[in-house]
Amino acid sequence: MAFETLASDFYGFEDLLTDREKDFLAELRAALEADVKPIVNEYWERAEFPHQIVEVLHGKGAIGLGFPETAPFENSAVFRGWVALELARVDASVSTYVGVQNGLALGAIGVCGSDEQRAEWLPKLASGEVLGAFGLTEPQSGSDSAQGLRTIATRRGDDWVLNGSKRWIGNATFSDITVIWAKSAEDGQVKGFIVPTDTPGYTATKIEGKQSLRIVQNADITLEDVVVPEALRLQNANSFRDTAAVLRLTRAEVAWAAIGVAVGAYEAALAYAKERVQFGKPIASHQLIQDLLVKSIGNITASIGLCTRVSQMLDDGAQRDEHSALAKAFATARMRETVAWCREVMGGNGIVLDYDVARFFADAEALYSYEGTREMNTLIVGRAITGQAAFV
Repeated sequence: MAFETLASDFYGFEDLLTDREKDFLAELRAALEADVKPIVNEYWERAEFPHQIVEVLHGKGAIGLGFPETAPFENSAVFRGWVALELARVDASVSTYVGVQNGLALGAIGVCGSDEQRAEWLPKLASGEVLGAFGLTEPQSGSDSAQGLRTIATRRGDDWVLNGSKRWIGNATFSDITVIWAKSAEDGQVKGFIVPTDTPGYTATKIEGKQSLRIVQNADITLEDVVVPEALRLQNANSFRDTAAVLRLTRAEVAWAAIGVAVGAYEAALAYAKERVQFGKPIASHQLIQDLLVKSIGNITASIGLCTRVSQMLDDGAQRDEHSALAKAFATARMRETVAWCREVMGGNGIVLDYDVARFFADAEALYSYEGTREMNTLIVGRAITGQAAFV
């Protein structure tokens, strides 16, 4: 399939991809346009997950790209960023499903699992045979997860007993396993556990009333004397530093997804501006509309440049927490500006689903907050550049 650089990629960053990466991206783009984009507004409005897209996404190989056990070919972190962008360009909830399944559930086992655990679980998660979730955030612990986890894991012979609760856990209403992070009662360190969701004492309840990422099925999880064998403890997760290693990988991809949300809104606004006629001519010919569109493409271009470099640093083994933190903070802030400008281009039509921008506008708020708020990521970068920690 012929590859065409997105018109919104104003400086042609996609040209940095290999031919094989471009072919993959072209095939994924076509599948998303044909099988996903036409249905997302309907499911967003109903706050339901379109399970038929699972086969599309897994069938196209969008899951497991970052690990040798499951990657269909050798690829770069820049390419994986473009995959996240492409998914979010169609819908942020679809990108979030992949982010949870791929970056968090599969990623946690890929980074913190033993060789045996990787061999068992990564192929199943990549193929879609097993669906996963990632349980870190709690009702009383979000930004302070490093210190504030209240879920406790107590060793009992060859088993662990988990008690506690989790909140905002994506995919958790239909996942087969959830990676649960809990503080050990023995040493106070954070450890990870692969918890089958049919384990007695495990309950997931859908969070209702969301006005952002409505397709994503977030849940409250309750853990009451949930027994997990030692064989399902992530063998290389021995402190929150190991949890942070997973988040470091996913945080940069959330930044790429934020660009995708901005791109989706920009493309919808640009198409609308070319067709919408006021005062006898398309509004795209009006100076004020062009100003909004140019500011939008400027934000997109700057964010792509920053995220490209962060991903290159990951490939080179040089990326640190502050690098992914800056990417996430910057790209989501620019996304938030951009979707607002694109909604402004559309006037009143910008608040209805028919034109897509309303969905991108609402979903941007969730991306702005999850995987580390702008404020928390700012403090991570601030600590790196000043040498002074400003955390409370």
